[in-house]
Amino acid sequence: MKVILLDNIKGVGKKDEIINASDGYARNYLLPKKLAVEANAENLSKLNNKKESAIYKKDQEKQNAEELAKKLKGIMLKIKVKAGENGKIFGGVTSKEISENLKSQYNFVVDKKKIELKDTIKTLGSFNVSIKLFEGITADLRVEVISE
Repeated sequence: MKVILLDNIKGVGKKDEIINASDGYARNYLLPKKLAVEANAENLSKLNNKKESAIYKKDQEKQNAEELAKKLKGIMLKIKVKAGENGKIFGGVTSKEISENLKSQYNFVVDKKKIELKDTIKTLGSFNVSIKLFEGITADLRVEVISE
């Protein structure tokens, strides 16, 4: 019997996969526990629609990421911090601060986890920061850290 899995099942298959299960296993275990549905025309149609909408959503996210990368390319983000003598910062500039400043200054929402900083910025000056927006799409951002 062909069934569509509704959940990942170890040793059987992954979610939304069409498998060929024995009649007894399908009727007595998979279907009653709502781990699978029968692969009839209606359920196959629903599965195809679900896959198409996921592809469409992923394409939209990719387009949005490309547009944001173009906008971020020409930006020079200025972050004001308290600094002591010889240009050392009290604390440091983290990816969270960069994300918050992008939102407050330019109204761009970027998740702090997507900002790739090797280490926190601990000195005044200008730095290049890369932001991973989507699979294969990264944007370079110029960050200038200045004293208050």
